This record gives sequence, C-alpha cells and structure tokens, in this order.
Amino acid sequence: MTSSPRTAVPAPRWVTVFNPIAKTLLGAGVPLGYNALLTIRGRKSGVPRTTPIAIIDVDGRRWVWAPFGEVHWVQNLRAAGRATITIRGRTEDVRATELDDSERLAFFRDVLRRVAHDMPLGIQSIKLVDRVDLDDPTTAAEGRPVFELTRVA
Repeated sequence: MTSSPRTAVPAPRWVTVFNPIAKTLLGAGVPLGYNALLTIRGRKSGVPRTTPIAIIDVDGRRWVWAPFGEVHWVQNLRAAGRATITIRGRTEDVRATELDDSERLAFFRDVLRRVAHDMPLGIQSIKLVDRVDLDDPTTAAEGRPVFELTRVA
C-alpha cells in the first residue's frame, strides 16, 4: 500500500490532552471499555507510533474507525496495512483492510449503531464526544475511515 495523498487533519484539542493519559492507563493494562492501544509504523519515519483507540469487536470481527477523519494514525495504518494492538497487556499483530463506501455505510448502520445501542448512553456519547449521529448512518460514514482488523498468523 502507498501513502494517502490526502492531508492529515488534527484531532480535536481534547483528544491530544486525553490521549497521553489513556495511553498510560492502557499501557499499564487498565481496562477502559472498548479502548486499546494501536501501534503502527510511521508512513514517513518508520518509527512505531502508538495511539489509544476504540476497537469494536462483534461476533469475532474487529474494526477501528476514525471519528475525526483523516488523522495521522489513519494515514499510517493505510500506508502500513498492518499494526499491533495491545489489549489489557496482550499484544497481537493484525492486518488492516480499509472498508469501501458501501462496507463503511454497513459498518455504521449495522455494527457501530448496534454496539452503541447496547452501551449505556452509547448513542448519546458518540453523538456528543465524536460528533457522529448514528441515527443517520449515511452522513456518519462520510469522511470517516473504517478498517477491519484480522489476526496475522
């Protein structure tokens, strides 16, 4: 895979403040809901970059999504096609496959919406924190990359 020609956008300020805290806690094995650590080689530097991210796990399939669009981890994952995830102190190498438009719409409509409905205040939290309205999956899917993660044997 090659690097994306798209320009990376900055994450909201609160994310840059919260991420170091979440990274420390997750690195120590503290469970934080769906959150885990995603480590990807930088697309330009080759240096491993680690970020906390929600991993959606349903029926043995796993996805990561980018509520804020073309952030740096998205471009790194797209370029590398592989990553390491760390969940409660356990690491696993994964292959990342970006979903196309129709698959991404199905993810928001059929997977993420269902997961959010099963969480206390899930729909409201995603709407408030991520600024994503899961009751409108077509709009939710626009400009928000989603990757399916599969274990590398």
